[in-house]
Amino acid sequence: MSKRLTSKQFLWGNLVFQIMVGIVAGISLALVAPELAISLGLLGSLFVKALKAVAPILVFVLVASAIASQKSNDESRMKPVLKLYLLGTLSASVVAVALSFMFPTQLTLTQATISNVAPQGITEVLNNLLFNLVANPVTALMEANFIGILAWAIALGMALRTASDSTRIMVSDLAHGVSSIVRMVIRFAPIGIFGLVANTIATTGLSALLAYGELLSVLLGAMLFMALVVNPMIVWTQIRSNPYPLVFKCLRESAVTAFFTRSSAANIPVNMGLCKRLGLDEDTYSVSIPLGATINMAGAAITITVLTMAAAYTMGIDVDVPTALLLSVVAAVSACGASGVAGGSLLLIPLACGLFGIPNEVAIQVVAVGFIIGVVQDSAETALNSSTDVLFTAAACLSSHEQEEIVAAVDAA
Repeated sequence: MSKRLTSKQFLWGNLVFQIMVGIVAGISLALVAPELAISLGLLGSLFVKALKAVAPILVFVLVASAIASQKSNDESRMKPVLKLYLLGTLSASVVAVALSFMFPTQLTLTQATISNVAPQGITEVLNNLLFNLVANPVTALMEANFIGILAWAIALGMALRTASDSTRIMVSDLAHGVSSIVRMVIRFAPIGIFGLVANTIATTGLSALLAYGELLSVLLGAMLFMALVVNPMIVWTQIRSNPYPLVFKCLRESAVTAFFTRSSAANIPVNMGLCKRLGLDEDTYSVSIPLGATINMAGAAITITVLTMAAAYTMGIDVDVPTALLLSVVAAVSACGASGVAGGSLLLIPLACGLFGIPNEVAIQVVAVGFIIGVVQDSAETALNSSTDVLFTAAACLSSHEQEEIVAAVDAA
């Protein structure tokens, strides 16, 4: 007997299916009634604003609660997660260099004004990270400074480990309460993404991207290669079994929303929910997911590397292998300092261009090119960054005693 999909089942059913319906509806509306689609872009802006509003406080209370309630004899998996984050980001830079050698791309540069100020050296990037680390906690929450939020949450969690059981239970209840609010916000994802897609297609269309098709092909090719080849290989070294069911689940349930919100920070609640459904250790993912949104930036490393290499080719600079490998390291380190918001990696391109002696005036024009193709580039970059946070966290949690539970959770979805 066939089953009919009732309205209640649709409203509270599979979120990914609902998001796909929202995407199709948004594209259709943009093609049929572009003016109305632009007006309904308000729905997307409200959704992203709500996610960005709740993400900082969620990160703060979850990390503090996880550390406060952690048993002294608990096995910490943060060290392997950190190793995977750094390995993935560096691997992405190397992949981007290799593809840039295989498909050298030149740019048509036009003068443009960029309102933000790009960092002028790696020292400035590290200084910014250090100052963000000791920022005022209230200011960190207001400005969504996740480095500062993590630092204060870890410090508070460590201090609360010696508190009374009732105090730690209260902090845990607070974390669960904020998580409930996040789940309510996420239920509006299909409507929000409908608004985002409708507004984007109606406003920009695809004409602005055609002139940069070759550059986009290299960028997207590198990101796809990382997502479908390199990341599975890295995960396989940890779990010694077929990684693709886990890879595809992370892409489907994390990358889709990250692609449209274009913010690793805004996608933190989505990743938290996915980790919970996978049955991962909460003490691990409540720290690793927010941390990944700030330092696990494979997509950002690819963007910085590819655009810098394209700038070098445009200027007629002969790039040798040692310099390209040095660029990989600089791009990986710089990517860790990229902000978890839309376009956060582009302002680090002038820093990498400095390796080749490219003038800042030219580098800023390359940044402008990045903003032109950002409707696709930044979306794909964020999708890779954010989905990899869950992927590597799950890989680190796949120890022998809980592997069967996580595999069952992946297969059940």
